[in-house]
Amino acid sequence: MPAAAAASLILLAAGALLFEAVWVRTGHPATAWWTRLADELATRPVDDVWILTGAAVAAALGIWLIVLALTPGLRRQLPLRVPADSPGRMCAVLDRKSAGLLLRDAAMRVPGVSAARVRVRRRKVTVRADARFRDTADVKDELVDTIRREEREQLTLARPPQPKVLVRRSPT
Repeated sequence: MPAAAAASLILLAAGALLFEAVWVRTGHPATAWWTRLADELATRPVDDVWILTGAAVAAALGIWLIVLALTPGLRRQLPLRVPADSPGRMCAVLDRKSAGLLLRDAAMRVPGVSAARVRVRRRKVTVRADARFRDTADVKDELVDTIRREEREQLTLARPPQPKVLVRRSPT
């Protein structure tokens, strides 16, 4: 939305300037604002404060638009899989924090896990767990299976992220 609003404003301003330039070139009298703008731009030196300020604002707007173009939208949301037989066009998303809480609850149900922290990214789910009374390799295998099953059955993400499971022996 911000990029569309900025592009619309730039298009409107450029369209007004183009219309006025064509209007004057076809022999019509110039409007007052066009004459004043042309006089100001012709008489002001390049190192004038207002010219430098306008250039800085234009450069900042350009950098902001480039950053908006390079960053993906809806970063905090994960798209869900939509059934093929759904009527019309449907879009469903899940918040990353909510997905992390659901996966953490699933990890805590694995026998031997005393604590779990889950971080959900677009392409990867990182699970850090503490194993209390079971072998860490067994806990890790069961955690990977549980996380994959939860992603497939409960979360139904459109692009399931790869799980990365780290298990360590609980300090106490």
